[in-house]
Amino acid sequence: MVTNTKRHSAPLTEIEHLAFCTTEDQLKPKPLEEELKVNVRWQNIPDEYLDLSMDQLDERILRARQDLGTAVTILGHYYQREEVIKYVDFQGDSFKLSQQAAAQHEADYIVFCGVHFMAETACILCKPNQQVILPNMAAGCSMADMAPTDDVIDAWDDLMEVLGEGSVIPITYMNSTADIKALCGKNGGIVCTSSNASAVFEWAFERGDKVLFIPDQHLGRNTGLEYGIGLDEMALWNPFKPLGGLTIDRINKARVLLWRGHCSVHTRFTVGQITKARERHPDVNVIVHPECVMDVVDAADFKGSTEVIRKTINNAPSGTKWGVGTEISLVNRIAKDNPDKFIFCLDPVVCPCSTMYRIHPAYLAWVLEGLTDGKVVNRITVDQDTHTYASIALERMLQIQ
Repeated sequence: MVTNTKRHSAPLTEIEHLAFCTTEDQLKPKPLEEELKVNVRWQNIPDEYLDLSMDQLDERILRARQDLGTAVTILGHYYQREEVIKYVDFQGDSFKLSQQAAAQHEADYIVFCGVHFMAETACILCKPNQQVILPNMAAGCSMADMAPTDDVIDAWDDLMEVLGEGSVIPITYMNSTADIKALCGKNGGIVCTSSNASAVFEWAFERGDKVLFIPDQHLGRNTGLEYGIGLDEMALWNPFKPLGGLTIDRINKARVLLWRGHCSVHTRFTVGQITKARERHPDVNVIVHPECVMDVVDAADFKGSTEVIRKTINNAPSGTKWGVGTEISLVNRIAKDNPDKFIFCLDPVVCPCSTMYRIHPAYLAWVLEGLTDGKVVNRITVDQDTHTYASIALERMLQIQ
């Protein structure tokens, strides 16, 4: 049993999260040279791309796309900035893009405008002859960083020692590394997204009495409550304390063990913001992502994944008002697509997902022009053992609607 106490430190991506925040309504596109002045990690890129204007980048990206034709497919997560999303063949949340990645049979190259764990997932789901490319290798995920492989293995070993083999079904949120997905696949577990988390809980409890949910405690807690599990039946596992900071009795009584992780974007939303929105607009509808804290989800009128948020607002009656608790690039895009409705972000400070925001058009131009010259940069690979077991967990996820 692991008894040492680890030194707590915040992931660097978490510390960097506020780097792009602004009080302006819109995030203005800038040449990469200007954005590099922001104190975050950036992947080095050839100097010729640094000072290109948006118009110049547009011309070069479109030319490269035309030259490459069907040999390349570009996937873009909903949180991508508008000046990147306009180039993608498919956009969606992590679940929808996982399905798209698995469905691309003809493209030789999948360029994933998202973050590292998403590109890893695409690599696992695509055919062996296809190559997955991440435009900026510094585009990580602070939530995924909160569940390092060694810490999760330590926790799993502790749980097996206390509870025994087959006692716990591991569920990992899509926002995790391939190693963590493989651990789940190897131990009878599964991957989930915010779109199908409730259905995955049902799948898990048909196979066991307990669940270990990694790494987002808030999605796990909100989903557990929706499934009918009480707060007294959930316990928070702190990887920096022996046995997660829990007693053996508490572990035995818990039906859901929640990893202590969170989303840097969605934990910014507060009940106070909802209260102010309703004071300003008494007829507002409030919709939030289930990665928000429990009190915020409880105070909202609706909750759902990025795909659910889009569909709910798109299908709402003309003239309705919506206060939205999710990433600002998505909120702005929904507002643009629904000019007949009043749509705003609950957070008055505009904070994009800082890691998604690192996919600047200059990086997209760089990787596409490399392909036109026969050079693959930033290819994402997964070792065979990890690939095998992560595939098991992901295929289980894809079978659940």
